[in-house]
Amino acid sequence: MWKNRTLLLMCLPAIIFFAIFAYLPMPGLYLAFVNYDYSLGIFESAFVGLENFRFLIMTGDLWKLTFNTVAYNLAFIILGNFLQIGVAIMLNELRSKWFKKVSQTIMFLPHFISAVLIGLLAYNILSYDYGTLNSFLKSIGMDPVQTYSNPAIWPYIIVVTFLWQSTGYGSIVYFAAIMGLDKSILEAAEIDGANAFQRIRYIIIPWLKPTFIILLLFSLGGVLRGNFGLFYNLVGANNTMLYESTDIIETYVFRTLMTNFNFSLGSAVSLYQSVFGFIIVITANWLVKKFSPENSLF
Repeated sequence: MWKNRTLLLMCLPAIIFFAIFAYLPMPGLYLAFVNYDYSLGIFESAFVGLENFRFLIMTGDLWKLTFNTVAYNLAFIILGNFLQIGVAIMLNELRSKWFKKVSQTIMFLPHFISAVLIGLLAYNILSYDYGTLNSFLKSIGMDPVQTYSNPAIWPYIIVVTFLWQSTGYGSIVYFAAIMGLDKSILEAAEIDGANAFQRIRYIIIPWLKPTFIILLLFSLGGVLRGNFGLFYNLVGANNTMLYESTDIIETYVFRTLMTNFNFSLGSAVSLYQSVFGFIIVITANWLVKKFSPENSLF
């Protein structure tokens, strides 16, 4: 420790942060196994064991929430990473430095737009009475669309919105990885007659493989953690007509805490979410370590 004291000192703020916000609150997980009573507190409330989890399973809510959360996150991870790789490669192929910088700046902007503003923009476009979309449809003699009562179209809206907001900023890591590639390799390939598509296929994409695997493993750790800000502001928390296709674990926990004041049930869902995510990360890392040991996290 003394030998590496400078590095440990640099890590100290992060260590303190996780100690306070990740480890000290852990005894509060006990809340998931009690019938919480405000007057008694967490550790004096009646112990009910797995009753809160059984209730979630019996009602069917747990399976629906898990499916929606995992399905959305898989779409975000898979489509997001492939789009980010594509954007990074296209930026690398641009020859005009001025146009490259302008393009990067424009693509980064959506990331810095708050979810509240995105929800407002979506409502102004999709609102039944005053939305831009329905105003246009009425002007050409077509019937307006009832977007906020049609659950079938919302997965597409949510996924497209997420990709629009995150692709430009997410491509930074891949673009930085491409910048670390030895340019002499690309030049040698070009001299040997490789065209742009061949250089991308045989040199750049294999070079990005370790970065892709690491980011994928990190993303899988949050596969059960939905983007609450995006879902809450796009859909709202109380639109029951859209629960079938838009309700995720985060929005459910929010309702149980803020509407039903059921802290035990909300804590049970959060604990299930964390344990499931931990298992996914360990399993995915084991698979990567088995087939490609040099790219595993640990």
